Amino acid sequence: MRTHPRSRAVRVPGGLSLRLDPRALIVVVLLLAAALAAGVALIGTGDAKIPAADVLRTLAGNGTAYQDFIVRELRLPRVLVGLLVGASLGLGGALFQSVSRNPLGSPDVLGLSQGATAGALVVIVLMSGSAASVTVGALAGGLVTGLAIYLLAWRQGVHGYRLVLVGIGVSAMLTAVNGYLLTKADMVDAARAVVWMTGSLNGRDWDQVWPLLALCAVLVPLVLAHARGLRMLEMGDDTAGALGVPVQRVRLVVMTGAVLLTAAATAAAGPVSFVALTAPQLARRLTRSPGPNLVPSLCMGAALLVTADWAAQRAFGADQLPVGVVTGVLGGGYLLWLLVTERRAGRI
Repeated sequence: MRTHPRSRAVRVPGGLSLRLDPRALIVVVLLLAAALAAGVALIGTGDAKIPAADVLRTLAGNGTAYQDFIVRELRLPRVLVGLLVGASLGLGGALFQSVSRNPLGSPDVLGLSQGATAGALVVIVLMSGSAASVTVGALAGGLVTGLAIYLLAWRQGVHGYRLVLVGIGVSAMLTAVNGYLLTKADMVDAARAVVWMTGSLNGRDWDQVWPLLALCAVLVPLVLAHARGLRMLEMGDDTAGALGVPVQRVRLVVMTGAVLLTAAATAAAGPVSFVALTAPQLARRLTRSPGPNLVPSLCMGAALLVTADWAAQRAFGADQLPVGVVTGVLGGGYLLWLLVTERRAGRI
């Protein structure tokens, strides 16, 4: 495997070595700074405006009782959910695009978001379930959809274009199912379902933060530990297998992690569109580095979603839009540009 000319080997205790790309490291630091800055700005946004300095002072434990209530109880959970959802979608998108070796291989296109939506709609429409039940339904729907796509795409292994084609077909079927479920709902449940399907961070509290944080704490290190094998898989299964990579095991682990990350993000904030598609591509263009770019994609997803949520609250005057509307408009434009680029390059 050819090493990127800018990467440097760094020895760590235990005899292991890591290769660091200085440009990628700078991009990660800048994206983290941008995500945190957007988070601080978002916490200070609202009817009760709080300057950034006061937000930071309150987060450090030195704010007034009023500021502490506004920041810690009302707005901080929403920002944390936004950061975690964006990071989960960015990382999940990078994993799927790397496995499929296709820039269109994201959860939006493959039907995982639609599967999680179907699970949530079943709970909302047929069971009139609580918010916790909707979360469980979305997780179950995403997992069942991911398993179905994997099994349908399996033929002596799972290969990229077959995975994308099966995912597109499953996505179309689930979109029809979701539309049918909406027609069977009463007015109250239908309005509730439409709000959830838009993708929004409104009303998010600590009940959404802790489960998503716990899941990310387990899954992110797990998939990052397979980054080297995933990078080798991009050279082809035969080459990766010859280099000692357990091809199907690595693919199964990273796909399971990507499905769980996507389903958990959808359960927490609804199907926020296009973040999983755009974040890995933007990260790759910034780092100019080969490979899956998992950490830059994670940071890009977090920065994109929190920035989009700030724009949804501030860019349209008194009208506050759900964050899914903003990401849908921006991501749809990016998808059109990506399709034109891929066509000109002769790849589609």
